[in-house]
Amino acid sequence: MPLFREWAPDEHSLAAVWHITEEEHFFADQVPVRADTIRHGKRRIEFLAGRFLLQYLKNDFPLHAIAKNPNDKPVLPEGPYHFSISHSYPYVACIIDELGDTGIDIECERASILSVKHKFLTPEESELFPDTLPDILLAWTAKEAAYKYQGLRGVDFRQHLRIVGWKNITEAEKIISIKLPLIDDSAKKTFKSLIDKDFCLSYAIRYKHYKI
Repeated sequence: MPLFREWAPDEHSLAAVWHITEEEHFFADQVPVRADTIRHGKRRIEFLAGRFLLQYLKNDFPLHAIAKNPNDKPVLPEGPYHFSISHSYPYVACIIDELGDTGIDIECERASILSVKHKFLTPEESELFPDTLPDILLAWTAKEAAYKYQGLRGVDFRQHLRIVGWKNITEAEKIISIKLPLIDDSAKKTFKSLIDKDFCLSYAIRYKHYKI
């Protein structure tokens, strides 16, 4: 069972990363959802693996109740959980929060992101990060996690998801603070990021002592 990592960001949330090595039927046989309308095989496996991982973390997770809100954000309209899923084959990640909105993003290393960093980082933000693939990918995943946490349309990653600071916890773990002016001019959210040898991962946290 290739569970890459499982952890509790705090007492109200759970998260996990799964390394997909199984065939599609492994996930399809264990989740009560259909993926017939997804034609691309890899996308179908990612979809099923994400649902499988939600159910792995919370065996009472009502997969059948997942719907999209008016902003196309996957939600449980009647609760009891808030959640976020991300996949970058062959990895899938998810987070479940009992108290409020959350967001997670995982991205495998891809050098092409260096050529488009100007599309999601302002010059001021670029000065905050070393111009290396892991660090730029880290900034991207933090903004993607913030986008999912916010759950709104019409988002400009440079204007509406502004990185205002970050700090190291360890060499591989960072804390990033992002302003969310579409919610409120003073709104900020903290994200924890992990740099692995194969991917970068960021997710929403609420720890007060991580504030920047």
